[in-house]
Amino acid sequence: MITVSNLTLRYGKRTLFEDVNLKFTRGNCYGIIGANGAGKSTFLKILSKEVDPTTGSVSFTPGERMAVLKQNHYEFDEFPVIETVLMGHKEMYAVMKEKDAIYLKEDFTDADGERAGELENLFAEMDGWNAESNAATLLSNLGIKEDLHYKLVKELDGKQKVRVLLAQALFGNPDILLLDEPTNDLDIHTVSWLEDFLAGYEATVLVVSHDRHFLDAVCTHVVDIDFGKMTIYTGNYSFWYESSQLALKQRADQNKKMEDRVKELQEFIRRFSANASKSKQATSRKKALDKINLEEIQPSNRKYPGIIFNNLGREAGDQILQTEKLGKVQNGEVLFDNVSFMVNKGDKIAILSQNSLATSAFYEVLTGRDKDFKGNFKWGVTITTADIPIENAEYFEGKNENLIDWLREYSPGEKDDQFIRGFLGRMLFSGEEVLKKCNVLSGGEKMRCMFSRMMLQHANVLLFDEPTNHLDLESITALNNGMKDFRGTVLFTSRDHELVETVANRIIEITPAGIIDKLMSYDEYINSEAVKKQREELYAMA
Repeated sequence: MITVSNLTLRYGKRTLFEDVNLKFTRGNCYGIIGANGAGKSTFLKILSKEVDPTTGSVSFTPGERMAVLKQNHYEFDEFPVIETVLMGHKEMYAVMKEKDAIYLKEDFTDADGERAGELENLFAEMDGWNAESNAATLLSNLGIKEDLHYKLVKELDGKQKVRVLLAQALFGNPDILLLDEPTNDLDIHTVSWLEDFLAGYEATVLVVSHDRHFLDAVCTHVVDIDFGKMTIYTGNYSFWYESSQLALKQRADQNKKMEDRVKELQEFIRRFSANASKSKQATSRKKALDKINLEEIQPSNRKYPGIIFNNLGREAGDQILQTEKLGKVQNGEVLFDNVSFMVNKGDKIAILSQNSLATSAFYEVLTGRDKDFKGNFKWGVTITTADIPIENAEYFEGKNENLIDWLREYSPGEKDDQFIRGFLGRMLFSGEEVLKKCNVLSGGEKMRCMFSRMMLQHANVLLFDEPTNHLDLESITALNNGMKDFRGTVLFTSRDHELVETVANRIIEITPAGIIDKLMSYDEYINSEAVKKQREELYAMA
């Protein structure tokens, strides 16, 4: 158990949170949520003693072992992969190293023999003799093949390093597990394995993540950091979001009788309790929801940007997009080839690839920024497109104008300051913030500007390449709703499971030898044996 008492953290005049009193108990997984800069990762660093609070304290149940997902990808570069994982159990690793050092001594004494015997007993009690095989199994489950287990960490690429560090955190079944963005750079199958692992893990887990599907799959509780306070709510992210929105609606409806409000809340809890049986954290969450106090359901103070794309300039005709044998080679590598398909009116297509360079190159071709490709494609004569590229630096670097002047460049009609201010206000730039220079914006602020630019283009076909990068959960939720509600056609690539599952009605996977094209949901696609077989055949041909 973790007990947080009167915790306050200030940086100068800025208070991240104040007088926080919380308890985190064994068997539960807590999702830490809050706007960018609210202090989510910093709170985990306080728990792991990397950062000292301004005031207050954190205490742990004596004897419990803590593990933390490391964010420094270079810290273990000079160590073998398997040894890096073993370091996750600090006590066992220390015993192992001391024991090995004694056996290597040339002048082995009786005292050394006694100490070696003590260490052997400790090592056996910690299941040390199975440690290496357990670490190897963990690495394999996380997609690190056996031929990499004894290489130095520095010989691995960035995505493989992330998996090794995750294995290090999970190794030895720690009593307390702190995970900061654990799904970054993991593929869908590895994320699914991690969800299953955490759902059955009987420890205290705290996780920061922008992946809503992951939070829903593993969390029994949500810890909301808002307005300098931290509050624990029962249920996963979707329960917190839906309940806070319902409470907000009820607060706005002053005429509704109290008994009607209570009945509505009770029905909401009943519905979510019934659906909890479908979750990986089913048992504990359903029990918790069944006992929830209605007073726990509070309106959120969070602000969501107004990402709405339905102001179409022109109705699209039936001819949207036709591609014929499109192919792209980059630095001698075939990114995709023989890509032929027709887009239908109203399609919302998730473009997938095992190589992220391939999807980005595909959008560069379709938007006309890349002319070096094989095959051809043709947009319909009624089609107007707008896109969000994976890299947006060219739109901001070297520019010294404020946000009003920056956005005015992309407003084809209305140029008035008040109109532009109002538009920026919908994207959470209020007051003096609209006078910020566009070249000093954070990653999330730049993305909100790019969405503003896209909305002003009034396009009937939208293209998105990883649009959730740099976004907080509120912006991701607003984007998800905007893409779902859009009446036009969408082509997009995203690692956000929830976004793909709720928006896409068609999946196209591009490979070096052709495409897989299916009219089905994302969950159906990733679980389809027929799709798996077709993918294997295509990669065998490449």
